[in-house]
Amino acid sequence: MKAGARVLIGGFVQGVGFRYFVYRHASRLGLVGFTRNLPHGEVEIEVEGERTLIEALLKQARRGPMMARVDSLRIDWRDWQDRYTHFEIRH
Repeated sequence: MKAGARVLIGGFVQGVGFRYFVYRHASRLGLVGFTRNLPHGEVEIEVEGERTLIEALLKQARRGPMMARVDSLRIDWRDWQDRYTHFEIRH
């Protein structure tokens, strides 16, 4: 079943390759959307695809790359809207 999600990840998640980590995993899973740093220190993920694949991405995001520390992960599940054609890092 296709779904979408907006995810906010807090902790030590900027300056440690977190966006690239998410990009690699999302691309391998065939998910579409984007990830970006937010001004207040969180990383945002907007993602669409099969719900089970999004859940697999979120499992990886809870871990993060080696130098990261994830303190919080908030998920807002949404309906699939077919808004994206690929996954990208936004600056």
